[in-house]
Amino acid sequence: MIDLNIDMRQYDCPFIDTTDDVDVAFSAVQWQLDTDAEELETRLVVRGDSRGALDRGLQELQAHGNMRSCSLLSKRENVANISTVIEQTNAMKTIQRNGGYITGPFRIEDGSETWHVGFDSDDEENATLAELERNNDFEVEEREQFDATSLFDLLENSESALHLMDGCRSLTGTERETLRHASNRGYYETPRAATLDDLADEFDVSKTAVSMNLRRGERKILDAAIGAINRLDDETV
Repeated sequence: MIDLNIDMRQYDCPFIDTTDDVDVAFSAVQWQLDTDAEELETRLVVRGDSRGALDRGLQELQAHGNMRSCSLLSKRENVANISTVIEQTNAMKTIQRNGGYITGPFRIEDGSETWHVGFDSDDEENATLAELERNNDFEVEEREQFDATSLFDLLENSESALHLMDGCRSLTGTERETLRHASNRGYYETPRAATLDDLADEFDVSKTAVSMNLRRGERKILDAAIGAINRLDDETV
C-alpha cells in the first residue's frame, strides 16, 4: 500500500472556497463517497475565529453552487457540527477512477485541504497525480509505502497509536512549542546543547516558567506513551 499526504487546492470545492473568504476551518468526522450519485456525504466539525466568522462561514457554505445540502447538527460558541452533501469534485473523480481511495480524515483551512490517499501500485499513483495536475494545485507532503506485514502491524496496533496521538493533542500550545523548541535546540541531548536559562531567554519568560511548561508537557507525553505500551502488552498476551 502507498499512502500519500497531499496538500490539495481544488477549484470546485465548497469547503475550500469558504475558507478562502472566511476565517473558518473544517475537520471531517465521517465521510461517504457515492460514486453512482456523484456526491460526497460528510459530517464535519467547523471552527470559526469568532462566533461571527462561524455564522458567516456557514451561510457562505450553504449558498455555494456545489453544495447539495448543509444541515446544522449542533453549535456552541464558535464551533459547530454539520452534515453536508456536496457534488463530487474533479479531484474525487480522478482519484476514484484511477483506483485510489481515501485513507484518513481531511482538514480544510486557509484555502487548502489535507488529503490522505492510498494506492495499491506505483502505476495507479503516477496516473492519478498526472491527471490531478490538469485541474488542481497540490503538493505531496509525505509518501509512505507499507508491505502487507507492516500494514497488518499498523492496523493491529491502531489503538495504541491513537492513545499516543491523544496525548500529543492534549498539549497546550505553549507546552507544544516549548517541547519542540527544547528538542530542536538540543536540550535533551547529552551533553545538553541548550540549558533552561537559554530557553527562558529565548521565550522571554522565567526559568521557572520554562521548567513548568516542559514538565507538564513531558508528563502528558509520558502518560500517553505508557498507556500505549500497556495496550501493546495487552495485545501481545
